Amino acid sequence: MSQSECGTGGSKPDNSSKGQMKWWQLSLMGIGCTIGTGYFLGSSIGIKTTGPSIVFSFILAAIGTYIVFNVLAKMTSDDPHEGSFCYYAKTAYGNWAGFSCGWNYWSSNILIIGSQLTALSILSKFWFHQVPLWVFAAGYAVASIGVVLLGTKGFDKVEGILAVVKTAAIFMFIVVAAAAIFGWIHGDGSSIHFPKKSHEIFPEGFKGFWASLIYAFYAFGGIEVIGLMAMQLKKKEEAPKSGIVMLILLTIIYVISLVLAVSMVSYEGFNDKESPFVKAMENFHLAFFPHVFNGAIIIAGFSTMTASLFGVTTLLATMAEDGDAPSFFSKKIKKMKDLPLPSLGLAAIGLLASIITALLLPGKIYEYITTAAGILILYNWLFIIISSLKILKMKVLAKVMACIGLALMLAAISGTALEKDIRPGLFVSLGVVVLIACVAVVKNKIQGKKKTSEES
Repeated sequence: MSQSECGTGGSKPDNSSKGQMKWWQLSLMGIGCTIGTGYFLGSSIGIKTTGPSIVFSFILAAIGTYIVFNVLAKMTSDDPHEGSFCYYAKTAYGNWAGFSCGWNYWSSNILIIGSQLTALSILSKFWFHQVPLWVFAAGYAVASIGVVLLGTKGFDKVEGILAVVKTAAIFMFIVVAAAAIFGWIHGDGSSIHFPKKSHEIFPEGFKGFWASLIYAFYAFGGIEVIGLMAMQLKKKEEAPKSGIVMLILLTIIYVISLVLAVSMVSYEGFNDKESPFVKAMENFHLAFFPHVFNGAIIIAGFSTMTASLFGVTTLLATMAEDGDAPSFFSKKIKKMKDLPLPSLGLAAIGLLASIITALLLPGKIYEYITTAAGILILYNWLFIIISSLKILKMKVLAKVMACIGLALMLAAISGTALEKDIRPGLFVSLGVVVLIACVAVVKNKIQGKKKTSEES
C-alpha cells in the first residue's frame, strides 16, 4: 500500500504545471499503488471473520472507496495544492481540522508501516518457523531505515516494475487456482465447493459480515494518494472516469481471487499467519507456488513499506514548516541529501513500538495493528468527504452518494466493536484521535491568546 506526503497547507498551488498523464495511466498506477499486504495477508482475517461473504464486503468497500476518490479528485482538479486533503479540511473547517487531519494521517501511516512490517515478518516465518516474529520485524525495520538514509529516488524508477510484480502475483494465483478447480492440476480437490446457500455464504451471520468490512476497506487503502495524482492528468475532467475504471478492474481482480480462495478451502481453515492464497493451494502440493508467491509479496511489500516510511518522514517535516508540528522536525541534514533526520527519528520510534509489540503480543499483533490502521484510514476518508460537502458545489445525487460513503465507512468502523479479537484496534484508534483532538484544542487556545495579546 503506497503512501505519499500530505502537508497541512501553507504552500502555493502550482496551477501553472500542465499534467501529461492520460486517464488510463492513472488507472493502472492506482491498481499498482493500492494492492499491498493489506490484501495479500489482511484479507485472511476478513475471511476468518465472515466466511465467503467477504466478497460482498469488498464490493461495498469498492463503492465507498470510489466515492472518496471521486470527491478528492474533484477538489484536487479545482484547486491543486501541496497540502492536499489536509489543506481542504483546513479550508473547510479551520486550522484545527487541518492540524487534526495531518496528525491523523501521520498516525495512520505509522500504523500502516507497522502493519506492513508485521505482515512481512509473518510471511517470512513461512520459511523459518522457529525464528521469533520480532527478529524479522527488527531486521526489516533496520533495512528500511537504511534504504531511506541512502535516498529513495530509485523508487520512482522501479515503482512500475514492483506494481507489476504485485499484480502478476494475483494473476498467477487466479490462473493456477482455476487450473486446479478444472482438474488440470492433480491434487486433493475434495474440499473445493462453491457456496450457494445463505448459511454457507454468511456462516458467521450479519455480525461477522459487519465486522469484516474494515478489512475490505483496508485492502483499498492508499486510494487517497491516487486522488492527489489527479492533478497530473492532461484532462483534469477525466479524473472520475479514471477512478471508475481503476476500481472496476481492482474489484474484479479482488473478487475473482477471493471467490476462488474461499471455494478451495473452508473458511475456518484461514488464519492471520498465512496468505489466504497460499492456503488455498495447499492441497495441491505445488512446490514452487508458495515460495514464488511469498517472495513476490515480500519484495513488493518491503518496497512500499520503505516508500511509506519516506513519505511519513517528509510529511512530518512539511507539517513542521506549516506550524502544525514542532519546528525541530523540519531540520534537514544537507550531508544526507536534505533528509529531515529528526522526522525520520520519530518514525523510527514508531517502528520500534511495532517491534516491541510483536515481542509482547506475537499472537495478535497483526490483527490489532491492521484494525487500528484500517480505522485511521477511514477517519482520513471521512475528513475528505465532509470537507467536500462544504467546498464543492454538489447536486442532490452527489450529496446522496457522499452520505452513502459516510454510512459505509461508519459501518466499517463500528463493526470492529462487534468482535473481541479485533476490538483492541478500535480502542487504539480512538485513543489516537482523542489525543490529537486534545492537542488541537490546546494549540488553538495558545494561538488565540497569542493573537489577542498581539492585537492589544
